[in-house]
Amino acid sequence: MTQTTIATHNGNFHADDVFSIAALKNIFPSINLIRTRDLEVINKADLVIDVGGIYDADAGRFDHHQRGGAGQRENGIPYSSFGLIWQKYGVEICEGNEDVAKSIDSGLVSTIDAIDCGHVEGVAQGISLSQTISMFNPTWQEDSHFDTCFDEAVEFASRVLARFIASASGGISAKTIVAAAIDDAEDARVIVLEKYIPWKRTVHALSKEALYMVYPSSTGQWRIQTVPVEPGSFEDRKSLPAPWAGLSDEALKDVTGIDDAMFCHNGLFIAGCESFESTMKMAKMALEA
Repeated sequence: MTQTTIATHNGNFHADDVFSIAALKNIFPSINLIRTRDLEVINKADLVIDVGGIYDADAGRFDHHQRGGAGQRENGIPYSSFGLIWQKYGVEICEGNEDVAKSIDSGLVSTIDAIDCGHVEGVAQGISLSQTISMFNPTWQEDSHFDTCFDEAVEFASRVLARFIASASGGISAKTIVAAAIDDAEDARVIVLEKYIPWKRTVHALSKEALYMVYPSSTGQWRIQTVPVEPGSFEDRKSLPAPWAGLSDEALKDVTGIDDAMFCHNGLFIAGCESFESTMKMAKMALEA
């Protein structure tokens, strides 16, 4: 098996070079990684990441430290080495799914690029993934070698990247299913899912009428959940009936007249029954309340 020689800088590392190597491990099964600033060694490498002063994707050069940088996105966020790698290999890493690759760029890559390039406008405050990667560097009190710590950071970044891809893929697949459920709904105000999947963003994007979502729980019973006025909001388009608040089992059965009613949250945003039919009765009662 032919090895691909990849060069990046030695010493202190950051999220962009760490995630670049993590991403490339999805493309090249056998990597000879060299961490150096020796230009003679760098010039012989197949790929050069975050060092060398050249951006030429066709030639396998992915640095952004040269005068003028290496370009920026339409939103103004400059590309770091990770963004440059993702531009070339992101779709391939995501098995040809351009929507997933774009989602990863928006949710992960561009944030790492922004922090690395000092473009902090619009970047969330608090502990960042970039800062977490930086903490893998050895402190002055430790005898650890930078290269060993770099390998540990790459292993961590590989797992994070895999989970981002899985999450994005799941969210995009869910969008198609939720959209179909909206189209198939007998009553546009009540959307039924055959299994629980992420639904809020799709419902808000595609349905102004939806008030309640009905879906099976992981334990086999059924749930009815309110649709918030917007993603992340604690205000609902229409809450469940106030008399149900905080009731469960016999107390809820007495109020609703539903034999297998189980519970209703005190916040009136979710309730449940043993059966689908009973949960749909809850939905009908909630609509009429």
